[in-house]
Amino acid sequence: MANIKSAEKRIEQSAKQRARNRAQRSRMRGAVREVRQAVADGDQAKAQELLADTLSLVDVTARKKVIHSNAAGRTKSRLTRAVAQMKD
Repeated sequence: MANIKSAEKRIEQSAKQRARNRAQRSRMRGAVREVRQAVADGDQAKAQELLADTLSLVDVTARKKVIHSNAAGRTKSRLTRAVAQMKD
């Protein structure tokens, strides 16, 4: 444990930020999982409906620097392509 007051404060703040980041990342991963499940089940209407909200959530997560912007772009691209290929 830290002995300096500012170090103690940083530890507390880091713990709060980590919890916030984990929650945000978990929400995003859950949404991505739902879209992928809808694609796997062949439910095109549900996949299309979930896609817009999920892409927005991925953008928010990247904007808050919880995930890297390239990772966000890659995730969005893969999801969009998967949903678009269902139409074929």
